[in-house]
Amino acid sequence: MARSLNEWLWQHEFWLPPGITWEDMQESEGVHYPQPRDLLLSIPFALILVVIRCAFERAIALPLSSKLGVRDKQRPKAQPNPMLETFYSTLCKNPEEGELISLAKQCDLPVRKVERWFRRRRNTDRPSLSKKFCEACWRFTFYIISFFTGLAVLYNKPWFWDHRECWTGYPQQPLQPSLFWYYLLELSFYWSLVFTLPFDVKRKDFKEQIVHHAATIFLISFSYCANYIRIGSLVMVIHDASDCFLEPTKIFNYMKWKKTCDSLFMIFSAVFLISRLVIFPYTVLYNTYFYSMEIFQPFFGYYFVNALLIILQLLHVFWSCLIIHMVYKFILQGTV
Repeated sequence: MARSLNEWLWQHEFWLPPGITWEDMQESEGVHYPQPRDLLLSIPFALILVVIRCAFERAIALPLSSKLGVRDKQRPKAQPNPMLETFYSTLCKNPEEGELISLAKQCDLPVRKVERWFRRRRNTDRPSLSKKFCEACWRFTFYIISFFTGLAVLYNKPWFWDHRECWTGYPQQPLQPSLFWYYLLELSFYWSLVFTLPFDVKRKDFKEQIVHHAATIFLISFSYCANYIRIGSLVMVIHDASDCFLEPTKIFNYMKWKKTCDSLFMIFSAVFLISRLVIFPYTVLYNTYFYSMEIFQPFFGYYFVNALLIILQLLHVFWSCLIIHMVYKFILQGTV
């Protein structure tokens, strides 16, 4: 059963253009092609990144937050109450008025006290400012390293300047060591984000973040197996460009440096909107959808990669709407 499934999954019609088989992708001396088994390395590397992150946040980010004046608010704790705690943990964290009245009767407490208990209990679960600061510091450090690594790797590559070069000789494009390690770095990082999702700060776009991480991991993995590495490397460096400005914006916000935060936010907004709504559609979507057809006929991998790229673009539009709304409020109210 497993063998049949494996043979079906790795049919060359799924992964390679018409007329190309896995025999054509066999490695020879001095010529290496991406091998699906290489992706297994991303799991232990992701675990290593999680360990590095924990050490970084404890040894560097947390002490830095104290020195920069990031202070956690002292929140009053809810008094121990097993019945209310059970309701909070298993049923609802923000009960309706009828539920509050019922709980008040069961606990023999005034409704206002029960309402206050739930408010304080919710405040206890809110992430502290120092936790947010540490998380932003880690992501900023990674995105800076990743972005400049991507630029260093791609600067002298012909497809970085002429996007039609992404398809020259496809799919028989040898894998360069620098591209392999760049891919491994990015894939490992997104796996590490998945591993730490239960512990990270849950924001309003939590569900969209899960979709984003899943689409990114699928895109990186599939593009590696199908040797879409050239277009994949462009996707990664475009995404890292705006993230380099987002995280320091958060950091200065937590530090209460309002003017610096507002300035960085406007820079981030411009970079995000230009890179995700202009550069990404032309450099990646148009390139993958149209230019690739000059080299080969459509096949499953062509449709699958384009579907994942469109999912990413829909997320770009979603976040762009939020950013534009924030910019509009900033212009009217003078604050983010």
